[in-house]
Amino acid sequence: MVKGTFEMKMLPRLETLSEKKLVGIRLDMSFDNNKTRDLWQSFMPRRKEIKNHLNKDFYSIEIYKPHFFDQYNPDTEFQKWAAIEVTDFDQVPNEMNTIVLPSGLYVVFLHKGPASDGPITYQYIFGTWIPDSEFEIDNRPHFALMGQKYKHDDPDSEEEIWIPVRMKKQYTYFTE
Repeated sequence: MVKGTFEMKMLPRLETLSEKKLVGIRLDMSFDNNKTRDLWQSFMPRRKEIKNHLNKDFYSIEIYKPHFFDQYNPDTEFQKWAAIEVTDFDQVPNEMNTIVLPSGLYVVFLHKGPASDGPITYQYIFGTWIPDSEFEIDNRPHFALMGQKYKHDDPDSEEEIWIPVRMKKQYTYFTE
């Protein structure tokens, strides 16, 4: 694919997320010890135990420690969730956990194509778009929103990738 064509398809939008309550299962993992398949295989058979869900969307959430991306190391662990949005935390199934996505500014990218092509999208986001933008990564959860158009490894699959951002600090230098 030609770089210019790829970038044109990757134009993001900015969204201010309202707080969301989610219920799901979490695992600690690293990029080198990726347990995403295990996580979703444990969550999907149990998802119907969550009775107070708001819709049929799935959230793949990553929680990184502060400065995780400053010196990238594929062995550094982070927490990953498979979850769905709920109305409240009154009915949490056994061995499931709760998480609140706090409100805040996100840049949202539409990933089209199989999930296996996800690393290409993430490389563009973190290697090109973020460094060239007026934003920096904020210390809040990252997530992928998998709605009705998500079809895992189907070439027609679509999912939204939500990256928490804030404006880069502006420095003013005075000379005498």
